[in-house]
Amino acid sequence: MQLEAGKKVYFLSDFHLGAPNYASSLEREKRIVRFLDKVSGDASAIFIVGDIFDFWYDYRSVVPKVYIRLLGKLATLSDNGVKIYFFVGNHDMWMNGYFEKEMHIPVYYEEKEFEFNGKKFLVGHGDGLGPGDHGYKFIKKIFRNPVCQWLFGIVHPTIGIGLANFLSRRSRAAAGQTDEIFLGEDNEWLITHCKEKLKEKQFDYFIYGHRHLPIDFRLNENSRYINLGDWLKYDTYAVFDGETICLKNYKE
Repeated sequence: MQLEAGKKVYFLSDFHLGAPNYASSLEREKRIVRFLDKVSGDASAIFIVGDIFDFWYDYRSVVPKVYIRLLGKLATLSDNGVKIYFFVGNHDMWMNGYFEKEMHIPVYYEEKEFEFNGKKFLVGHGDGLGPGDHGYKFIKKIFRNPVCQWLFGIVHPTIGIGLANFLSRRSRAAAGQTDEIFLGEDNEWLITHCKEKLKEKQFDYFIYGHRHLPIDFRLNENSRYINLGDWLKYDTYAVFDGETICLKNYKE
């Protein structure tokens, strides 16, 4: 895709709406909507790279009665011609057509290649990539299994959403402060993953979320790994202006 003059591509991830409580989630949602309002004038495309929600399940006929501001804003942007791309994360992987049908937003379950102005991007949420973390990779296969998803869907939403929110809180508590520390080039598994990908094909930019830590790491002379951070603590995003990409913090 060749961007029109003055147009930009935005990348953001890890809103985790719903966590840790209703009040703080609502304020975060309003802040994200204000950001989307601000960039709507020059945005050619917006990538939301996973974990919009702390939990989401596409029920056949039920929509959770929250997040209406963000969902409405995404629908409006899409209707106005802004291309929006959504990548599922480990907290909102159970999508089943709602975004595609109601908002015409494509949903991706794996990392995907894009090209803007001759620059090659590889974009994905980042969960389960790179070496290690075998326990999560096993659980991810279970969560992605259609039968398991169907079984969860027949549980009443009050019970299902309550259980999912409880498990999500436990998972975050177990992670502790590790997300806030850069582990070094050799121990950051997404850096390892990027390097392996570069052995197969050249990319200018690798864009991931999941890590919750803003990172701009030069892999070699021509390639960079960008981790988008989150909106729980950092309010960070990346923007490509047609020539280069920058990691920024949203300040009102």
